[in-house]
Amino acid sequence: MAARDPRQGTERLRRWWLGALVAAALLAVGYTAASPVQRPAAPPEATAAASGVGDVLATLLESGNFSRAGWRTDFSRHSVPLGELQSGGPPKDGIPPIDRPKFVAPSEAASWLQPQEPVVTLEIQGEARAYPIQVLVWHEIVNDAVGGVPVAVTFCPLCNTAIAFDRRLGDRVLDFGTTGNLRHSDLVMYDRQTESWWQQAVGQAIVGELTGERLTFLPAALISFQDFRTAYPNGKVLSRDTGHFRDYGRNPYVGYDDITSSPFLFSGKPDGRLRPMERVVTVSLGGIDRAYPLGVVQERRVVQDTIGDTRVVVFHAPGASSPLDGRVIADSRDIGAVGVFQAELEGRRLTFTVRSGMIVDRETASTWNILGHATAGPLAGKRLAPVLHGTPFWFAWAAFKPKTEIAQP
Repeated sequence: MAARDPRQGTERLRRWWLGALVAAALLAVGYTAASPVQRPAAPPEATAAASGVGDVLATLLESGNFSRAGWRTDFSRHSVPLGELQSGGPPKDGIPPIDRPKFVAPSEAASWLQPQEPVVTLEIQGEARAYPIQVLVWHEIVNDAVGGVPVAVTFCPLCNTAIAFDRRLGDRVLDFGTTGNLRHSDLVMYDRQTESWWQQAVGQAIVGELTGERLTFLPAALISFQDFRTAYPNGKVLSRDTGHFRDYGRNPYVGYDDITSSPFLFSGKPDGRLRPMERVVTVSLGGIDRAYPLGVVQERRVVQDTIGDTRVVVFHAPGASSPLDGRVIADSRDIGAVGVFQAELEGRRLTFTVRSGMIVDRETASTWNILGHATAGPLAGKRLAPVLHGTPFWFAWAAFKPKTEIAQP
């Protein structure tokens, strides 16, 4: 039997969306014709010309191609054009967030989670947790508390953005759901307290009462389960006991991260400096946004740079599979994991290299892992300060950070 092209699933998804959008337009035409508002009669051909699918689509895009039914959101307040918002298909919480997460020990998770599978790792106040992408890809948001801090751990598969936020905003603690809508292909969340809508990629409220407010980003890392288990043998792993029936372990976005493909539900003009679906390592410091093409980081393993006044180092470790490649996440190609850190320790500058496949610092020859922990040598037990970073697709990052500098290490 001939091998199936993994891009076919993505193309079918695009065709389904296009068909759904046209159907929505046709329904809108029908709704307009059946409206109780009386208008002067017109010949059928004139009516068709005035109320054609193209006109309806234009109207939908001007006002926002999404439903406001069932929302108590204040849509009069928004910081972005509502026309940039569009339905991703599912309704409100149609992609259900996890509100009562259960956790298991890494040894128990190993019965269903393969060493190379990607997990979002978050450590606060000595408490370390891993959120497997094989679960997050079906839920996109986990409302949790780590080290006493209310957090939201999020993943947008269309943009490959894995981001953790502090859920506290002033004297409120927010909890989040999925609106079912997108902007620039990115997940739009909502808080259940005010039903304001939030852009996941930038952590900012863009519609509703809290428009303009920002969440605090937390230093989460997307690494392999094996690296998490080695670093945190007593850590906790999000269980597949979520209260929902999903085919955990299977990738519903087969072939989506093909670097030659096009982004889904992205209507903007891609920044042509890189291919839209190229993964980049992104850092924002001191008002400077910088992106490192993942291919370069994979090849170099260590990239040292200065952003503003901060010396940083980017680590890469092989052994983590792509969540958006093959039909089964564990069987997907190895894209590795990335960590970004301040390149100094206790006031001492450090420089890094790769020796015998291991990341070491030149000053003490200590060995470092992907989480910035010294695992051997004179600095064993020490940790580098993490720098907030991500590994999104270029089109998504550039849409929100158009002034980004592309590093040429």
